[in-house]
Amino acid sequence: MAPEFLIPDWPAPCRVRALSTTRTGGVSAAPWNSFNLGDHVGDAPASVQANRRILRDAGGLPAEPRWLEQVHGCDVSTPVFPRRRADAGFSDRAGEVCAVLTADCLPVLFCNDSGTAVAAAHAGWRGLADGVLERTIACFQGPPSSLLVWLGPAIGPRHFEVGPEVRAAFVDSHAEAASAFRPGTGDRWFADIWALARQRLKAAGVSRIHGGGHCTYKEEERFFSYRRDGKTGRMASLIWLQPEPQ
Repeated sequence: MAPEFLIPDWPAPCRVRALSTTRTGGVSAAPWNSFNLGDHVGDAPASVQANRRILRDAGGLPAEPRWLEQVHGCDVSTPVFPRRRADAGFSDRAGEVCAVLTADCLPVLFCNDSGTAVAAAHAGWRGLADGVLERTIACFQGPPSSLLVWLGPAIGPRHFEVGPEVRAAFVDSHAEAASAFRPGTGDRWFADIWALARQRLKAAGVSRIHGGGHCTYKEEERFFSYRRDGKTGRMASLIWLQPEPQ
């Protein structure tokens, strides 16, 4: 079975290429079946490497992605200041592939409207609250209004139940974040991570926001979900500037 990719539906410049993977089309055995791209989740290293080769070939990637060691922080890896441990990658160089891995957290892809720079961010609730999106936006030249953003698959608001400390992390500094939470059981809350991301992006000056809506928890046949399964694989969301033909 060939891998299934989600292609962002957004008006990005033609040299901007982006995709998000699903769980289908790879070689990993259960519980990582089958297109696991994470090398830190207990899957056989040979299977992960095979899946990454499939991704590069089927996705038409110009190079191996810049895989990150994600730590739920807000550091950004850039060509000038490359980092292995980071939760976002930025590039203004053709042929460099920015990538983040997720299995419930929110992948966020960025590009500018001139098609000269791209970025990918891993926005779990900690990174989102601590400013990973704002830190990524700051890497771009020009005003935030020049950016386009796509929100990828993530755990949906009917399944993302969190404690009161998570709600406080957002609401204490941004009162409007209260609208992204609804009461759960006891003192717990259901959070809408797409709404929280849109609020943070709009507050930073980004208005052209696309995507959102694919729930990793609900769509079991299509996506990995850490909340649902515990031991599971990881999807990748990737973006790059296509090199000019030689």
